[in-house]
Amino acid sequence: MLPGKDGPTEAGRSQDPSVSSEDPSVSLFREYLRIKTVHPEPDYEAALKFLDRIAAELGLPFKKVEVCPGRVVGVMTWEGTNPKLRSVLLNSHTDVVPVFQEHWKHDAFGAFKDGEGNIYGRGTQDMKCVTIQYIEAIRRLKSEGRRFPRTVHLMFVPDEEVGGHKGMEMFVNLPEFQALNIGFALDEGLANPGDSFTVFYGERNPWWITVRCTGNPGHGSRFVENTAAEKLRKIINSFMDFREKEKTRLNTSECFTLGDVTTVNMTMVQGGVAYNVIPPNMDVSFDMRIPPTVSLKEFEEQIKVWCEAAGEGVTYQFAQKHMNQNLTSTEHTDPWWRAFSTACSAMNLALKKEIFPAATDSRFIRAVGLPAIGFSPMNRTPILLHDHNEFLNERVFLHGIEIYCSLIPALASVSALPSEA
Repeated sequence: MLPGKDGPTEAGRSQDPSVSSEDPSVSLFREYLRIKTVHPEPDYEAALKFLDRIAAELGLPFKKVEVCPGRVVGVMTWEGTNPKLRSVLLNSHTDVVPVFQEHWKHDAFGAFKDGEGNIYGRGTQDMKCVTIQYIEAIRRLKSEGRRFPRTVHLMFVPDEEVGGHKGMEMFVNLPEFQALNIGFALDEGLANPGDSFTVFYGERNPWWITVRCTGNPGHGSRFVENTAAEKLRKIINSFMDFREKEKTRLNTSECFTLGDVTTVNMTMVQGGVAYNVIPPNMDVSFDMRIPPTVSLKEFEEQIKVWCEAAGEGVTYQFAQKHMNQNLTSTEHTDPWWRAFSTACSAMNLALKKEIFPAATDSRFIRAVGLPAIGFSPMNRTPILLHDHNEFLNERVFLHGIEIYCSLIPALASVSALPSEA
């Protein structure tokens, strides 16, 4: 039964006045989409005010922790009947990436819904949908009078889209995070265009690197030897040749997904002041994503070899260099995975296990030794995160609420583990 269609709805939830017949959960989703938590200046205050209201509706305490100036993590807590057991975390981030409005069919923050039920807006897939699905599943379970042994925390974090350095990365090291006593976490995943639902048990490590090439300056009319540009060309060729090899591996193997190979993309080139002046240095930057099957030490050694081969005066610096390669168990012997996968099987959900190709806050959770699964219940949906005209169909959205209504009880009812005895 979809909430609000065949059963009672909760009072207090605002609905879009233009669509009085719309499911209240969809209206709440669209309201959240209209809050412009978009970089470079996310309106986090408006998001927290919205979540404050939701917490009051649900009758849940809402704790706010400022991890650094202007960056607040919000936590709603539904206490279990045995709060000494380790808790279940439902994590989501509140920020969204910028838009290029000229490429959108509709206002990227208007939450426009077309005649087919497709809701357009930045964050429809990444990941405001999951935030509201968590909330609406908890609302429904509480309204049914359900209680579970384990405490459930709903966490709302800032700055995930800019690396999480002023969000989850800092929060996991604070005593407020430790006090949550987390045993297992759910975080965002990706849509799946097919019938299956993709589940992510690990992530590639993001390395953002800038290589600086120094050389002899001079007049643009001369053949100056040993220039920064000559070295830059060698560096670019080394990185891009490797990129082509990895691309070939992906395209020629039926076993590989994007998360199984290393992607390399040149994203910035800087240097020079005038057409007729040979610059003394030039920089090139790359975004690399490295799967957990690759030796990070050996990969950096390869980068050093490329720099040495380009010539003297070639150095590199990392803007981001994530080193944790922890994976979450997907063996049936693992009690958390068994609860998750068994609940999905009972709903006839086909799961496709993968390494996440990009990076989410799950990497910080796994880095402190906690299991985390990336899962956004969106099948039969094109992958449009960060893309123009990002949308999600309301039927897929509503089905996701039903899915969490089964997953949350399953996870929050995992029997006491030996370490909890």
